[in-house]
Amino acid sequence: MKMNPDGTPTVHDSLVLDGILERYRLHPGLTAAVSLLTGMAAYMVVGNLATLLWLIAGGTSPEVVLRDITQLMEAEVVAVLGGNAIGLVCGLGVLSLLLARLQTKEVGAFVRLKKPDSISLLLSVVGLFILLPVIQWTGHLNEKLPLPDFLRMIEEMQMELLEQVLLGEVGLLLSILLVAVTPAICEEIFFRGYVQRNLERAAGVVWSIALTGLAFGLFHLRLTQVLPLAILGVYFAYLTWRTGSLWIPIVLHFINNAIALVVADILKSRQDFDVSALEAMSVPTYLALICLVLFAGLLYLLHATYVRGQPRERL
Repeated sequence: MKMNPDGTPTVHDSLVLDGILERYRLHPGLTAAVSLLTGMAAYMVVGNLATLLWLIAGGTSPEVVLRDITQLMEAEVVAVLGGNAIGLVCGLGVLSLLLARLQTKEVGAFVRLKKPDSISLLLSVVGLFILLPVIQWTGHLNEKLPLPDFLRMIEEMQMELLEQVLLGEVGLLLSILLVAVTPAICEEIFFRGYVQRNLERAAGVVWSIALTGLAFGLFHLRLTQVLPLAILGVYFAYLTWRTGSLWIPIVLHFINNAIALVVADILKSRQDFDVSALEAMSVPTYLALICLVLFAGLLYLLHATYVRGQPRERL
């Protein structure tokens, strides 16, 4: 690895890591692991606290909130989504940027906030749409895995909240802001921007992509969807490394979340519309295999033709 004149390591030829975490020579793998645990804990604590305060600010007495919090959270979807968004912004997004500042003054370069080229963005979006049937197919495989009863209960609660978001009166624009825009920015800055960067330095590119994808799948606490979410996370991590731009996975993350909201908004006027049925839509195996082959071809095209506009990173 290339070193700075003062003995601190660089990430690539022009980015100097001279922050306090680097001066104390903390191992980047330890930094990634601690930031993962800290970020997830901060997200949950801040998000739940923000939801409680939102409910109280809306006129619900603290006694009622503490006594009937589960029922209130099921009824007050906006408060839950708003609290969750605050948790994402503070617990993941802001935390990631603060931690990055402790490693370098060049925070934007560290988390790869570089403008993407149009060809890479176009190929990446096409790749997402090709990959979606594969993700849906793997989701059905994942759902067949046995789960303990308490995890099934958590899954059912999440499905109820999802149904309220998709079928309720939250409004499409507000739903897109809270469920698509905020997670796309904050989760990508945290996972692909900060955590992946440190994992690359600690374990290399391949392991960083795999571990970041797995962490992303587990983060959502839906064990029946860990496999498809991890596949999506691996794809986003690869794009971040290959293109050098965090904006590409941010755009794809937004598109992926927004699609479900828009489709549900279009279909929810039908009396027979069922959210669980929408998620359970089956994809024929042959179609998943065809899409997988097409996706492999697109990845080869992207990998072979893309030329980075920045110095090659030494990881």
